[in-house]
Amino acid sequence: MTDADDATAHDASADAAARRPLSYADAGVDLEAADASVAAIGEAVRRTRRPEVLGGIGGFGGLFAFDTSRYREPVLVSGTDGVGTKVELARRLDVLEGVGIDLVAMVVDDLVVCGAEPLFFNDYLSVGKLDPRRVARIVAGIAEGCVSAGCALVGGETAEHPGLLGADEFDLAGFGVGVVERDALLGPHRVRDGDVLLALPSSGVHSNGFSLVRRIVDDLDLTEPHGLSAPLGEVLLTPTRIHAPDCLALLERVEVHALCHVTGGGLPGNLPRVLPDGSSAVVDRGGWRWPEVFAWIAEHGPVADEEMWRTFNCGVGMVAVTPPSDAGAALEFLAARGVDAWRLGEVVADGAGEVRFVGG
Repeated sequence: MTDADDATAHDASADAAARRPLSYADAGVDLEAADASVAAIGEAVRRTRRPEVLGGIGGFGGLFAFDTSRYREPVLVSGTDGVGTKVELARRLDVLEGVGIDLVAMVVDDLVVCGAEPLFFNDYLSVGKLDPRRVARIVAGIAEGCVSAGCALVGGETAEHPGLLGADEFDLAGFGVGVVERDALLGPHRVRDGDVLLALPSSGVHSNGFSLVRRIVDDLDLTEPHGLSAPLGEVLLTPTRIHAPDCLALLERVEVHALCHVTGGGLPGNLPRVLPDGSSAVVDRGGWRWPEVFAWIAEHGPVADEEMWRTFNCGVGMVAVTPPSDAGAALEFLAARGVDAWRLGEVVADGAGEVRFVGG
């Protein structure tokens, strides 16, 4: 065979390879791994089941037989959220279960602000490469969050996005539905001047402000404490506290005019959302000390106090707004449930429509 014949043979072989039919796997999507992932999450999903759930996982939609006989004038409340860039720290440390709890907390605690009982939840998980074991760990956390919140995980989607996400990268989103009687809806229309603000403690940073957190800790060894009482990564990845069960129980015991979920924007960005026009929230800064993680962030950023207040929850995960006559009973009831709530401040009519910090 001449050199020219050899070159021609190689060209023909290359052409044949180029014409070989492509598969989804060639593009980086593993359908077998997808099937394995569904099988791996089955038990976790079953743990969240409520009596109203029909069927199991694997259908095109989650079925929930809503019992209208339990309500006089039911209002369905829907919400959606994610975990944000906290997932990047979870990926770095391979601590995946907690972000599932974070996801549920961010959604159901928005629902309960309206006075709604969370009914069911859907999740969306996108990954660079499907690893059934990693998917199972994340969904196990979502299921644990749903069990804590009392809602059913009725469905979800796991999508493999090669080329868009790195092999071990992922992102999360969640969607929830709750129900409340129309005449029991909470909000600014119920709040009165002189109402008391009660703070329910957060478990830590929760799931907001992590773009700033990551900027601060990017070059640090997250397995070391750096002056904290536990390794830095462990502190930052503490799962978000799910307040919904305590809030729903409180609504059954005392009069509550509004609830405020303290997420992105902190107290200054969220408290005005539950205040009537012309009213402000006066917050007693001396009523509590920032948990150590927030003092650490402020020092090591450094981050100014004003920026801390409008970025992080600073120790307050939820605020309950009650009449003065019910504030004491509310605090006693929460304490009996293991919630170390405290009097945060009050609502005043001053026309400013802002959050004003005093004391401390």
